[in-house]
Amino acid sequence: MTTAHRTCPLCEAVCGLTLTIDEGGHVTSVKGDRDDPFSKGFICPKGASLGRLDEDPDRLTKPLVREGDQWREVTWAEAFDTVARALATVRDRQTIAVYLGNPNAHTMAGALYSTPLVRALGTRNVYSAGTADQMPKHVASGLMFGHPLRIPVPDLDRTDYLLMLGANPLESNGSLCTAPDFPGRLKAIRRRGGRVVVVDPRRTRTATLADEHVFVRPGADAYLLFGLVHTLFAEGLTTVSGEVNGLEEVRQAAEHFSPEVVAGRTGVPAETIVRLARELAAAPSAAVYGRIGTCTQEFGTLTQWLVDVLNTLTGNLDRPGGAMFPMAATEAPNTRKPYTTGRWKSRVRGLPEANGELPVATLADEIETPGEGQVRFLVTVAGNPVLSAPNGPRLDRAFERLDFMVSVDPYLNETTRHANVILPPPRVLQSGHFDFALLGFAVRNYARYSPPVLPLGERPSESEIMARLAMIASGLDGDLDEFIIDQTLQKAGVEFQLDGETGAERRLDLMLRLGPYGLSLAKLRENPHGLDLGALEPRLPGALRTASGRVELAPPQLMEDVERLKARLEHTPPEMVLIGRRHLRSNNSWMHNVGPLVGGSNRCTLQIHPADVERLGLDGQAVLTSATGRITVTLEPTDTIMQGVVSLPHGWGHADSTQSVATKHPGVNANTLTDDAVIDVPSGNAVFNGVPVTVEAL
Repeated sequence: MTTAHRTCPLCEAVCGLTLTIDEGGHVTSVKGDRDDPFSKGFICPKGASLGRLDEDPDRLTKPLVREGDQWREVTWAEAFDTVARALATVRDRQTIAVYLGNPNAHTMAGALYSTPLVRALGTRNVYSAGTADQMPKHVASGLMFGHPLRIPVPDLDRTDYLLMLGANPLESNGSLCTAPDFPGRLKAIRRRGGRVVVVDPRRTRTATLADEHVFVRPGADAYLLFGLVHTLFAEGLTTVSGEVNGLEEVRQAAEHFSPEVVAGRTGVPAETIVRLARELAAAPSAAVYGRIGTCTQEFGTLTQWLVDVLNTLTGNLDRPGGAMFPMAATEAPNTRKPYTTGRWKSRVRGLPEANGELPVATLADEIETPGEGQVRFLVTVAGNPVLSAPNGPRLDRAFERLDFMVSVDPYLNETTRHANVILPPPRVLQSGHFDFALLGFAVRNYARYSPPVLPLGERPSESEIMARLAMIASGLDGDLDEFIIDQTLQKAGVEFQLDGETGAERRLDLMLRLGPYGLSLAKLRENPHGLDLGALEPRLPGALRTASGRVELAPPQLMEDVERLKARLEHTPPEMVLIGRRHLRSNNSWMHNVGPLVGGSNRCTLQIHPADVERLGLDGQAVLTSATGRITVTLEPTDTIMQGVVSLPHGWGHADSTQSVATKHPGVNANTLTDDAVIDVPSGNAVFNGVPVTVEAL
């Protein structure tokens, strides 16, 4: 038996795990790593099932090439040659599109090689799960603080008051707020006399744990937050510390959204809105936190902006117990380059770029619409947009029109079945792991590296697969990693003798050495349980990258969108709307093939209030219809959801998968109902919450 310590790569909590592995390379035990200074032994069902996921017999082990309707296993050399020949026929690189899925945030390969691959392909048609999830937060942070990754997180371990909107960390383990044992941290707030308030259209597990749950109508969070802002100004409760621009512009904008005005739109009584504002202002320290439910709606960017406007107005931005800026061990030196969006636009709908990406909601348009620049060649990396993107069935049909598609993915699934070549990455335990992205959102500064546990054998690592694709696309020979390392060293004006057995490890070593703590790969190897780098500390104004060097409270793009929000006040909300749902034992579509994680509460059912069941004459199943599609669903009546709201989990609909467990529990694709024509305007993010639907008896 061998004992290995590594970070769980299955969600954003970065929990430490202790694995026991037998002589055959099989995981016999997975437990929480009690010596990890950040997670302290916490583990969830996903982490406990890491061995089953890692050894899933449905994972591909060799490259596949499709010939007609048949798949053929080939050598790695033949697979790469097939991709090279196809790419050589492409005359216009703008006819190539790239889609990067959610798991890219959980691998070293995704963090280190996605950008070089996109640059080598030379296309602006880049899409990702970011515009189906979190782009509003990146855009709001970019406009306010000067960089899309400069995201303040709630200082959970020291706050006295936490207001959460559209977040269910007892199921998701947290997101854009890296906090292992989020439930324990919430309980600790209450134990020390603090207060937790959850705003959500459902009484989630998180809401049940909180001191107070406030029901809000889906898509109305921006109105509620503006009502809080209005109250702070009206009652003289603002306490702004630090230098900010735009305070008066925000005050004037908030005049239109008094608690009495927004109460009808939000379903939250005016007196509750006033009380919450007063509580925020009076708390010794407080933090406002909004997540996926507040991003995936029509006013997602305004909502994320108002979250940090409130943190600023109450004096809680960049202070202990408030909303603070983590400092990751690989954070690059601060360079002041003003953030902007819309540097280019999509060909068909003219939608603006954000963070170098176009909205995934327009990918089908780019494939279906003839003309110069029509997408004919697609590269997907660890993504299943047929299930995760809006109007998934349309995208499914669009993929059939492509001339060529290559997928880096361990499964033959609903999306990769359209590929001409599938390049499967190795098992999790054959890969090194460092959380480049997630540690930038950690509620305590921390670093940990997990070396590979099992040998690769004859197959390439995922990093090598991505690097090889980038070199094929560039038409160059040589070592991509050494090229990047040389460029970085020259730019930094330093020389290092780098450590590491692979190019990815050497690049990590370089980034650690150039980072704010002066760490190294060797130092992390000496500390296999991870390094505690201390509590979050105030970082403003030094961490800002705005042109002014100040917090920009009233970016013009967002003040313009406030006018759109004002106009919607007069609209009558739909009778029934659809929202999403998270499961503790699931993470989008890529964990539905693990037996222990399927079943129980992890089911694809439609949650609906019993009063709506009775009013609509429903029994057992119902037909759900939207502007884009129609599905039949199994009902789960519950009084934990608002009347007029129904909820389906995301990532199901496995009828066209070859995954043996997933096909036995297929569920339905909620994104049959989401409309790719509707987006959050400033960020281009898809709208998955507040989708108008009709519910009828079967």
